[in-house]
Amino acid sequence: MTPTPHSSHLPTQATATAQPDLPSSLNSGQIFRGQKTVEITHGEQRYTLRLTRDNKLILTK
Repeated sequence: MTPTPHSSHLPTQATATAQPDLPSSLNSGQIFRGQKTVEITHGEQRYTLRLTRDNKLILTK
């Protein structure tokens, strides 16, 4: 009789199924680094991300 592989060495449904990529996550402090505005270049366009007095974010072109 041939030994069968131990079940813990077989892929399970959870490991065999690829999970969707999670989006990158940055804290706003990592982006602003003490500043109130940051310029973002996207392709040929330039955007400004601004932190308001009310701690809201505004993105303008």
